[in-house]
Amino acid sequence: MPTHREAADGVGRAPVGLILAGGGARAAYQVGVLSGIMDILDPARSPGFANPFAIIAGTSAGAINAAAMGCFADDPHSGMDRLRNLWSNLHTSMVYRADAGGLLHTGILWLAALALGWLAPGLRDRQPHSLLDNRPLGDLLAATLDFERLRDNLAKKNLDALAITATAYTTGEHLTFYQAQQTIKPWQRSLRQAVPCAIGVDHLLASSSIPFVFPAQPILVRGQTAWCGDGSMRQLAPMSPAIHLGAKKIFVIGTGYKDDTHPEQRKIDTKYPTLAQIGGHALSNIFLDSISMDVERMERINDLLAQLPVNALQSQSLRPVSTFAITPSRSLDEMALKHLGQMPRAARALFRVVGVSSNSKHASGGALISYLLFEAAYTQELIQLGRADSMSRVDEVKAFFKETPE
Repeated sequence: MPTHREAADGVGRAPVGLILAGGGARAAYQVGVLSGIMDILDPARSPGFANPFAIIAGTSAGAINAAAMGCFADDPHSGMDRLRNLWSNLHTSMVYRADAGGLLHTGILWLAALALGWLAPGLRDRQPHSLLDNRPLGDLLAATLDFERLRDNLAKKNLDALAITATAYTTGEHLTFYQAQQTIKPWQRSLRQAVPCAIGVDHLLASSSIPFVFPAQPILVRGQTAWCGDGSMRQLAPMSPAIHLGAKKIFVIGTGYKDDTHPEQRKIDTKYPTLAQIGGHALSNIFLDSISMDVERMERINDLLAQLPVNALQSQSLRPVSTFAITPSRSLDEMALKHLGQMPRAARALFRVVGVSSNSKHASGGALISYLLFEAAYTQELIQLGRADSMSRVDEVKAFFKETPE
């Protein structure tokens, strides 16, 4: 069976890196895109179909999809079927505690800490670490992912490397945890460093710990414990890990609709913004802006390098890296509000308090809820949209993955 670096005729392929951006529940869109990509590249679903991605890098919820892809690098079609089945049958309670008791307990602790913390300092030690409790997600990942299989895939060269990004609250650094089939020297840049390790559930929970919403996770980094949160924070160069790990082509799947961050195109609301609107905007800044900026920066560098003579280019440390990006063709904010009623009543009440509303005349908070609505009706629609978006670009996808000598 050919590896990801070989075509069926034995022609070498330039290593392709897959970048899966963050986005909470929005990451279901990535599953739809990948499902379409697999069928475009191998419509017959051949048993010996090789994983098309040599390097897989994920952030936040994208890190979970990345790890699943790595675990099934030896059988991409089966991996996609399982990943699609997982997201298609997701419920909020599988990701975080959404029952009235759990939410009320957390709320009481927060109120007590805020109102009485000055009077009873001991209460500060008992305050919750986040708005929501995501221990159910840890249980789900432990039961779903086979990290022994990931190690086997790396050893058998079905995959070159898997990279998961997180942010260290204790140092302010952006960390890239990576596991590779060969020794790759860790790299370090300003406020960024790479850490070789055996990736596990704790790295995925850390990478997907949305600030304030989910708790940080303790990760051992070079002998010291670092409390780590969502990898989308301070992510200045999302494509950098895949390039450092050897990718010569980059396939990016974003989770932001192009008009979501252009308020000038919408009717201006003169009322003071709700907490949901502010929170949604903050999350969009964390999850969506860095990946689009990095793609634009890469395109500018490629244009610049294209102006250099061949002999001059060979003497440069920079090299052109072709990129291909797919992002939603519809607003996920609007889609999320349509499915708000599917969320558990207690969670829906909590978000209503901060300003989330699906009322047709006063709809608001769609951006915030689009990240936290882990319900099957919504995720299924995201998967369908992702698949449609990839299938609408069949010729471009085939051209990008066309075999090219290394």
